[in-house]
Amino acid sequence: MNLPVEPLARVFGEAVTELPPDLYIPPDALRVMLERFEGPLDLLLYLIRKQNLDILDIPMAAVTRQYMDYVEAMRVQRLELAAEYLLMAALLIEIKSRMLLPRAPTATEDDGHDPRAELVRRLLEYEQMKLAAFELDQLPVAGRDFSWVSVWFDREMVVRLPEVSPADLKQAWMGLIARAKHHKHHTVKPDELSVREQMSSILKQLADGRHLEFTTLFDTTRGVGMLVVSFIAVLELTKEGLIAVTQLEPYQPIYVQLAGHAAAH
Repeated sequence: MNLPVEPLARVFGEAVTELPPDLYIPPDALRVMLERFEGPLDLLLYLIRKQNLDILDIPMAAVTRQYMDYVEAMRVQRLELAAEYLLMAALLIEIKSRMLLPRAPTATEDDGHDPRAELVRRLLEYEQMKLAAFELDQLPVAGRDFSWVSVWFDREMVVRLPEVSPADLKQAWMGLIARAKHHKHHTVKPDELSVREQMSSILKQLADGRHLEFTTLFDTTRGVGMLVVSFIAVLELTKEGLIAVTQLEPYQPIYVQLAGHAAAH
């Protein structure tokens, strides 16, 4: 009786039972294929999953035959065969032989120990570890999936007050002019106005680290002339670095104090 020959492959639905005589297989093709497996358990698990076999009920005859085909192919190609592959081959042959032995007539179903149990346990554990390794490999890795970003910051925090712009001084000056227009005198008497004297007066007002609001430095009751002299005195003191003009927030009152005391704060 002629047994049906298992086809090597199917091309366009037709079975191929023999390799074409002109088929060229690169010498390193088998080496590349075998390098995919990380050991005998990996190869054995591949053979089982490839044929959708039940791992809890392994057909030892078919699996052992396919495994030995791989081992024989490695031997023919003179590839360096690891000892663990040969050890697994011996284990498969042993399990297959034990399953072929007849069971004792007095033995019950519970007394019979499945020779495949230990191999199944090792395969299941290996498959779980392989799946866990795959899940870990999918996690983002620095340098592969993203790059580190370094952020530098100063240890000491220094409060920096907003700088007073010429537009702020102009607005404060226009406010003084508007207030001065409300004070009118019926008598006019000459006044000797000196920028240097007003500078000294402002420095005296700011002595001992006092800081005053910008508008308090101007005497609006003495007319526009005195306002001009006082404003020029403030500009000269600021230019010479003797006083500091600061502001806590935009559109807030402007304060004046000695330059040395401003740096200390």
